[in-house]
Amino acid sequence: MKRSHYCGQVTETLVDARVEVCGWVHRRRDHGGVIFIDLRDREGLLQVVFDPDCAETFVQAERLRSEFVMAVRGTVRPRPEGTINANLPTGRVELYADSVELLNRAETPPFHLDDDTVGEETRLKFRYMDLRRPEMLGNLRLRHRVTQYIRRYMDDNGFVDVETPILTRATPEGARDYLVPSRTHPGSFFALPQSPQLFKQLLMMSGLDRYYQIARCFRDEDLRADRQPEFTQLDVETSFLSQGEIMDLMEALIRGLFAETLGVDLGDSFQRMSWAEAMGRFGSDKPDLRNPLELIDIQDLVANEEFKVFAGPANDPGCRVTALCVPGGAEKLSRSQIDGYTAFVGNYGARGLAWIKVNDRAKGREGLQSPIVKNLSDAALDGILERTGASSGDILFFGAASFKIVSDALGALRLKLGNDLGLAAGGWRALWVVDWPMFEWDDKEARWQATNHPFTAPQTADAEALANDPAGTLSQGYDMVLNGVEIGGGSVRIHRPEMQAAVFKILGISDEEAREKFGFLLDALKFGAPPHGGLAFGIDRLVMLMAGAGSIRDVIAFPKTQTAHCPLTNAPGTVDTRQLRELSIKTMLGSKTA
Repeated sequence: MKRSHYCGQVTETLVDARVEVCGWVHRRRDHGGVIFIDLRDREGLLQVVFDPDCAETFVQAERLRSEFVMAVRGTVRPRPEGTINANLPTGRVELYADSVELLNRAETPPFHLDDDTVGEETRLKFRYMDLRRPEMLGNLRLRHRVTQYIRRYMDDNGFVDVETPILTRATPEGARDYLVPSRTHPGSFFALPQSPQLFKQLLMMSGLDRYYQIARCFRDEDLRADRQPEFTQLDVETSFLSQGEIMDLMEALIRGLFAETLGVDLGDSFQRMSWAEAMGRFGSDKPDLRNPLELIDIQDLVANEEFKVFAGPANDPGCRVTALCVPGGAEKLSRSQIDGYTAFVGNYGARGLAWIKVNDRAKGREGLQSPIVKNLSDAALDGILERTGASSGDILFFGAASFKIVSDALGALRLKLGNDLGLAAGGWRALWVVDWPMFEWDDKEARWQATNHPFTAPQTADAEALANDPAGTLSQGYDMVLNGVEIGGGSVRIHRPEMQAAVFKILGISDEEAREKFGFLLDALKFGAPPHGGLAFGIDRLVMLMAGAGSIRDVIAFPKTQTAHCPLTNAPGTVDTRQLRELSIKTMLGSKTA
């Protein structure tokens, strides 16, 4: 028997035609002596009818069970009146079977594909079953369409697809490297790439001009919904383009991708917002613009108050005092809910959550309800209400601490309140976050760290000016944010040796360390490196958003759990002593004997 159509392709256009289809038994039903099979393949479901008048096929149909694999031949006919399923493309027809072939049996499945209560551990253990679900197949096919469009776009714009090494040496990407021991060089290790960063820069120095790669990357870090130990990114690098030109080129890619694959118009151009504005208004460098709530700084209004909880941070240049006005919150939020939000911000380092309910704005102080009202002057209260635009029925939440704690805590509270109260609008909101600080100070290490990576170019071309003001220097970095998720980021790179040396010096990287880690790059910079820059998009995150999935694990065929474990293959696993001996490795925990 040879398949003529996929199940989901059998529609009214094929009425009276003879077709052959193959697939899995999704559901079997006996109705008054007639057997109905919902046959499933990757394109959808098709109702197959087995009638006792066809005795041989009917007997075979009686033996069919869930997930049996079968091929069936028959005639397409309209469904009887009253049995049409308008929710299926094939719901107006059925296949009247006159021949059936059982291709394979199946044991009782660990779960039915329609069961939404199955735990993720079970789904991942039996991933080959889980991937049969239409939504999972849909996610993988969406991913295919995304990468297909990307390749066409990159080709149309003069980019060349080049593979870079998987076995390389460690590069400073901010996470632990996965190490691979070398058998031929005992005691030495390869590192799996966290990104192809240095290689794509070398390709620009090689004269390739425009490079891209859909690259596998690896990071040994704690996981969450949007992280995996191995992930995929669209890696891009260009020569002789400015920051704005690179952003325009990549923005057109994303707008075209959404238009073609989802029929979504992301607009003519994305908003461009400075890092300082994003942190000031939203407490986040990846703001979700669908949420209307904003943080409003009030330190100047409380700097001279006797209330030290506010006045102390207000007079500390490393701190901020911020209000978050929630429309209707005074009426909607109970005291227990407010206590819950207080506990919530504690997860971000906040020691408490001050609040004021505006019960009646017209009554001034008497219309306000809060334990802190008595500690603030009338001038401060009036100024806060005026600046925040608070109205009767609103609630104000406050943060007063270091810039990071307040931004993290109220930024997260902003998102939670928006979701809890249904304030966030639907749809898609994209923007670029630009003008990033070149460096950030690490209190624990007592030294500067690169905000992006040490190869990002500053906005100044003067190495001496950079050295004299690392705190005030901005980088030529840029992140693309969609609905509060960073989907891509990059920068213009340093292409002059003296600027790269200046950056290394600020970061406390000695000449010896720089030579040891990046000697090949430093050498390449001496031989006519062009101005260049690029970025990388997280394919997994991007497809997750487009599919409306809750985790990138739902758009990856064979993902790991949040403990970097694969329930399907039970990886990682132990190896025997003989193999470890070949690699000159001895474990502290022991291993299997040979």
